[in-house]
Order: sequence, then structure tokens, then C-alpha cells
Amino acid sequence: MCGIVAYLGKKPAQPILIEGLKRLEYRGYDSAGVGLINPDKIGIKIIKSSGRISVLEGLLPEANPKEVLGIGHTRWATHGEPNTINAHPHLDYTGKIAVVHNGIIENYSTLKTWLISKGCKFASETDTEVIANLIGYLYSGQDGKKTPNGDQNKFEWAVQRALNELVGTYGLAIICTDFPDMLIGAKKGSPLILGLGENEFIIASDAAAIVEHTTQAIYLADNEMVTISSKGFHTKTIDNVEIRKELKQIEFSLDAIELNGFAHYMLKEICEQPKALNMCLGGRLDARDGRVVLGGISKYWREITRAKRIIINACGTAWHAGLVGEYLFEQLARINTETQYASEFRYRNPIIEDDTIVIAISQSGETADTLAAVEQAKERGATTLGIVNVVGSTIARTTDTGVYLRVGPEIGVASTKAFTAQVAVLAMLAIELGRRRHLSSDEAKFYIEELAKIPAKIEKILTKSEQIKKIAEATCDRENWLFLGRGFNYPVALEGALKLKEISYIHAEGLPAAEMKHGPIALITEGMPAVFIATMCSQYSKIIGNIEEVRARGGRTIVVASEGDENIKQYADFLITVPDAPEELQPMLTVVPLQILAYHAAVLRGHDVDKPRNLAKSVTVE
Repeated sequence: MCGIVAYLGKKPAQPILIEGLKRLEYRGYDSAGVGLINPDKIGIKIIKSSGRISVLEGLLPEANPKEVLGIGHTRWATHGEPNTINAHPHLDYTGKIAVVHNGIIENYSTLKTWLISKGCKFASETDTEVIANLIGYLYSGQDGKKTPNGDQNKFEWAVQRALNELVGTYGLAIICTDFPDMLIGAKKGSPLILGLGENEFIIASDAAAIVEHTTQAIYLADNEMVTISSKGFHTKTIDNVEIRKELKQIEFSLDAIELNGFAHYMLKEICEQPKALNMCLGGRLDARDGRVVLGGISKYWREITRAKRIIINACGTAWHAGLVGEYLFEQLARINTETQYASEFRYRNPIIEDDTIVIAISQSGETADTLAAVEQAKERGATTLGIVNVVGSTIARTTDTGVYLRVGPEIGVASTKAFTAQVAVLAMLAIELGRRRHLSSDEAKFYIEELAKIPAKIEKILTKSEQIKKIAEATCDRENWLFLGRGFNYPVALEGALKLKEISYIHAEGLPAAEMKHGPIALITEGMPAVFIATMCSQYSKIIGNIEEVRARGGRTIVVASEGDENIKQYADFLITVPDAPEELQPMLTVVPLQILAYHAAVLRGHDVDKPRNLAKSVTVE
């Protein structure tokens, strides 16, 4: 959530901040702002506004070449309504310190009361202004503490002291008028990276804001901070312990985050799924020997194979992928598996027995609830495995082992290619685990060969976009939909409903098809769209019965079925066919027409597909 960009170098900072913020728009936001220091003048120039970055641009003066240090932010409101006053950056009460912040400060109310008693003034409703004022108060020396002797400067010292008082999460970029050649960044629970260019430095919450300038970056860990000047940088813990950080290569190019002729990132990423899955599967499938090669977890196969129980933790779309994974592990590997919402798991008293594997799934690798679930699982002795897309992300670093999706950056807020890749990784894990436990070599080869065919089959589905658009045109005026599936396609029904809700703002409910008659059937009215995933599977005849129940009550049926199924036509008002595949692998196919359907419905209803209201790409707060 939110976006941070900060720059120190030789170029005018303002255009670099704005360009970086635009590259972070996909993360979700409701206001934006920049803060700049001019070394010839006293004070920090703050320009901010509610609304889109385009509104902010209209308020900006011409870039000043002397303003080579600045911070920028896109805000997703947590504390205080989305308006100009609550937008970042926030100044402290002395006007010397400016802060941009991602995350939530849980003890802000206590700190605010204390700071007010010390004479600090507040202008906003945000928790972030508490950070600025706390640093400002400590920097002023009003608390009577003396600046330490030695090389450490007063600004850095005040920041460290303030950070040790904060409870909660933060990604921070901080500047001070007394140090017009210094930028400080700090992290706890919210991503922050430092890009190193030629005579320039960029702090950002996401690599997308950096790649145009450099592909060399340092990823801060929790309770770490970086202090930058034109002479270089140094990294420390917030307790002032010097640390050395490894310089890493950003794993994607600028081209990967451009639209490349597509109308929206979501459409681009739907169409990228064949290529993305080929990258995900590449080098990992050994059909000849019937094995899956996952180098990242090679040292942990013994523990995973001996597991008596698997718990999958995830949120949103990743939870739906995890539910497919639950079915896969039980079907192919015969291991007791349960999928839990990470947001619930973290506050429960979960039973973690010996030989329990906890799998965390997150596209960004920064999802706050999922990260907290990982930390709780580790505390209780579980082996943790991460399935993430973003290299170097917090969950990737926190889990014991893991698998990267390798699908390139996903910019659209509504996840598409990450879902199919998450299911693909879970399928690979289940096949290899099954092979090590009870699957024969021939059975493993069969699933591996079929998995390798999935990208080409998705290519065929993508050619049906115009047909699906016509279905959307005929149905997108209806405000209530049902999505129904059975077995492996029940999670697909959930994901299809979520996609429609996220971007078209149509109310949709996903259900196991058999549960419809236990209450939700009362919702069906004349012409109500009901989407069925009714491919050739073990429960085919059962779902035909469910379709008839809807038709008998006047509902309009949109049916996703297997190619060559002539019988299904009589039950469908609208029919979309997909290539056949083993039941266990069908979700990677059946989800694609539902993604396309949601996309066209949103466009037809005039919505901003890539920036749906109230949503953020990376949910780094509770």
C-alpha cells in the first residue's frame, strides 16, 4: 500500500519523484505529494493534494535544478480521510523535518498526547505526523539529551531515538533542512529499497520506481536504516549497529512494467499468462525421469516429504490459489492440508505439531497478515515455505525456504498471472511430493507432461476474448451474480467472483455449487447471471443438476465447459469452452475466461481497471 520515492543526486529531484510516483500508482492511493530542499533557502517546499498524481502535477512549479534532494509519496488512507492536509509529506512542528511513511504506528495516540503536552502542534489526523514531530522534538534537544560524541550526526541520532519509540510498521524517507545533502530511510514491516545509480541514490517502496535509473539495489530488512549523502551511504540497525548489505540485481527490466500497446495492465497480464507460466515452469519439469526440480527448496525435501500436515496461509487471490493447493496436496501427495486466511491464523492459537509445514503465498511477498502468520508459525517450530513473486521481499527472506513464481512484475491491482503461477508452483510441489511418497513414475510423468501443456492451452482461451466481451455486454448491467464450481473448480468460482467484485464493483458470490440450495438459491431472480465451471470432471453430472436448479428459477447461465462437450450446450445461455486437462490442473485454464469476463465488464461499466477504488496492490497494513 502507498508508495515512497526519495532522491538524492545531481539531477533536479522533482521530475524524478513524479515519474517514480507514477510507476507506483498501481499500488493504490488517494492523495500524493512531494517535499524538496533548496540549499539556497531555508525550509522545505511541500506540495501535495488529494486525488491523482495528475492533480499534483498541475500544482507544481517548474523544476529547480538546485533542488536535488526530495521525497515523494502516494497515500492510501488509514488514519484520517483522504484529503490534502492528511497527504504526505508531513512536516514537524519546527518546519525542519519532513517525513513520508508507509505503514501504521499503533501507539501514535499515546505519542501524540505526550508530544502535545511538550508543546508540539499537529495539523493532520495522521499517525505519520507523530513520527515527524517526535523526530523534531528529539532533534531540538528540548528533552535535555545531548548529541552523542563521535561521527554520528544529530539528525541521524534523533531518527534512531524516535524509531525506538514507535510501535507498528513503517517504511520511511526523512529529510532535514539543516542537512540539505542527507536522506535517511528506515524499514520495519513495510518494504524499502535503495537503488544505487551513478552519483545518485533513490529510495523507494517498490523496484518499479527505480529500474529506469538503476538495476543495482540494497533491500533493507526490519529495524534497519540507511543514511545517504552525496559522498555515499552507510547502513545501520536502529540501535546504531553498523551492518553491511549485499548489493542485488533488480530482476526485471523497464520494459516489463510498460503497457506495450495494451489498454490496461490487467489485460496485458492476462495475455502474458502463457509466457509467464513458461517462465515459471522453465527448467523445473523433468518429464523423462518424472521429477520436479525446485532448487530453492532442495535442502528441505526430507522435512517436507516427512510432513504429517501442511497449513497454507494467504489472503485474497493467493488464498484461492492456496485452496487449489489444498486439494492438490491431498489428491496427489496424500497429506492432510488446510488453507487458512492469514489474517485469522495470526490471531488464533494454532496447533503446530511436529512435522508441520506452513506455506505462505503472497505475490508481493510483503502482505502484512501473511508475514505475521509466518512469524507465528516459526515461533511454534514449523518449517516455513514461501511462494512469492518479488525477489528479495520480506516473506522470501523470512521463510526457511521457498519458490519464486518468476512471472515478472504484476502491476494490475487485480491479480491474474500471479494466481495461475501460484497454482502452477503448488502443482509442482504436489507432484514431486507425491512422487516421493506414493505416486508411480508413470503417474508423475503424466502430470508433468500435462502441466507443460497448460501455457499453450491458455493461448487458445485468449483467442475467445471478443466472444467473452459479448457475454459481458449482455450481462454487465446486472448487480448480483453467482459463481459456482465443484472440486478443484470451487476455488476458481471464488476467484471469478472476486475478480468481478474488484474491478467492476458488481456484487458477486462464489460458492461450492452444492451449497447453493442451502440458502443462496433464495437470491436467484429472473435474469440473474450465474457462472458455472462445468468442465469434464468427477462431479460433472452433479453440477449439471445445479445448473438446472438455476435455470428452473429464471437465472441466466454462463457456463465454462470442456471443448467437445456437446451435451452442455442445452444448459447454457452463454457457453465458453476451454481445452481439456486433468481435473487437478483445470483451475489454471478455467480461471482465464473469468478474468477476461471481469475485465470486459469493468471496461464496459466505465471503471478504471488498473486502479479500482479503495484497493491497493500490496497490502502492508492490517
